[in-house]
Amino acid sequence: MSSKKNVLFIMCDQLRFDYLSCYGHPVLKTPNIDRLAERGVRFTRAYVQSPICGPSRMSTYTGRYMRSHGSHWNGWPLRVGEPTMGDHLKAIGVRNVLVGKTHMTADQEGLERLGIDPTSIIGVHVSQCGFEPYERDDGLHPDNRPRPKYDEYLRAQGFDASNPWEQWANSGQSVDGDIENGWLLKHSDKAARVPDEHSETPYMTRRAMDFMREAKNDPRPWCLHLSYIKPHWPYIAPEPYASMYKGAAIPAAIRTDEERARAHPVHKAFMDMRVSENFSQQGVRETVIPAYMGLIKQIDDQLGHLFKFLDDEGLAATTLIAFTSDHGDYLGDHWMGEKDLFHEVSARVPLIIYDPTEAGDATRGTVSDALVEAIDLAPTFVEFFGGKAAVNKLGHILEGRSLVPLLKGETPTAWRQYVFSEYDYAMQAPRVTLGQPLRDCRLFMIFDGRYKMMHAVGYRPMLFDLESDPNELVDRGNDPVLEPVRARLHEALVHWSLTGHNHVTTPDARIANYADNNMQLKAGVVIGYWDEAELNAERVRLGVKAV
Repeated sequence: MSSKKNVLFIMCDQLRFDYLSCYGHPVLKTPNIDRLAERGVRFTRAYVQSPICGPSRMSTYTGRYMRSHGSHWNGWPLRVGEPTMGDHLKAIGVRNVLVGKTHMTADQEGLERLGIDPTSIIGVHVSQCGFEPYERDDGLHPDNRPRPKYDEYLRAQGFDASNPWEQWANSGQSVDGDIENGWLLKHSDKAARVPDEHSETPYMTRRAMDFMREAKNDPRPWCLHLSYIKPHWPYIAPEPYASMYKGAAIPAAIRTDEERARAHPVHKAFMDMRVSENFSQQGVRETVIPAYMGLIKQIDDQLGHLFKFLDDEGLAATTLIAFTSDHGDYLGDHWMGEKDLFHEVSARVPLIIYDPTEAGDATRGTVSDALVEAIDLAPTFVEFFGGKAAVNKLGHILEGRSLVPLLKGETPTAWRQYVFSEYDYAMQAPRVTLGQPLRDCRLFMIFDGRYKMMHAVGYRPMLFDLESDPNELVDRGNDPVLEPVRARLHEALVHWSLTGHNHVTTPDARIANYADNNMQLKAGVVIGYWDEAELNAERVRLGVKAV
């Protein structure tokens, strides 16, 4: 059995919280994820800090809100020098390793300005968001993008094409032999041309195992981020998963005609996007969702193999396992596709953490309804490896809170009352539809466990009471009865927005010490004293030699 502590940080892409059996899905069974929940803590109110891949992940990987790290959209570079989880783990001797997706875009202008070679050790570290890229694969590989190693793998197995990822792993085939492209929702009911064992999820699982085998001879502990690229679209699965849920009962769409008729202008603009219009048509959900479920079932099966590998290699007893997603998927709920707003099906994610230490025995198989944010994972991992002292040193940088106390069954002092999420739709069609200036395309979510308010710059807020309306179908953003609630949430949102953590180069303790102990005078800077007597009296009080 390995004695060094490790972290296996598993993230799925676009996995809804309610499409796992341990979170209540009525049809889809995920026994391996369920067993992980039986060994750890299952969090029921975990929220991402943006419902879009890139900014959500940048928040998770930095432990900071989108308003702090500045990467608002897919493809927006994370600026050089932005502290990451990898930086914090490296400082305490931990390797931060990637297998799969990050959606990180390197700040090439910043690298050039500072004279940093992107291929150098520091250049790779910065360009890869603090990860050591054992194998990076962001999951979407149209013809005009750099080719992944997965293409080479497919060709080696005999699946040759100009774009094997698209033409084999993410396309089906008609009875006449024609390739049917998996990008199109119409073909979600087809089986991917590639066999299960050579599809993306098993491939990435094996690559994670490869790393762990190689790391056995390295004395350094590791945090391995296994970042699956499914069940994100293209929604197409290999057999047997392609057929597994055909004809199965799928949950009814969470939407009503009244919701559509009375939609907030911003919500309405997203309803009018092509993907939303298609998911609102008859038969589209019935075509897509069985494939979505099949992709999730495949992930669960692969996690069964992975967890057995951990047991066989003697790693399970010393490896913390965190399982989550970067956001959800509307799948036609609220008359939307994709994941562009903050309803539960988009901003709320599954989160299960297994703590292998003896301290974790107190909470095995339990459920926590604490308000949790994805930015809490970075400080959790730092504390797991380095203790409270390590995470406390980073209080001026990390905006999340360590979940270690909750994993031990402790009651943290002054736990958060609200969770926050942000969205910048400047790059999306609704900006044009609404005629919004670029700088005003900002949406903010604040949720207190009952009331969820979505603040839209230039518009009235949206407000949902999840106690009386758990499906968020009735927008009470202009209901006079709830004006006190809106005022309270607005005040909390303003307070949050005005207290950003951007003094990342100066620890809180240093700031406090400067005034608490009059460090200005101790440094010999004399300002405002009337005469020698007054100055000497203050020096005596501080224990500084009087003149």
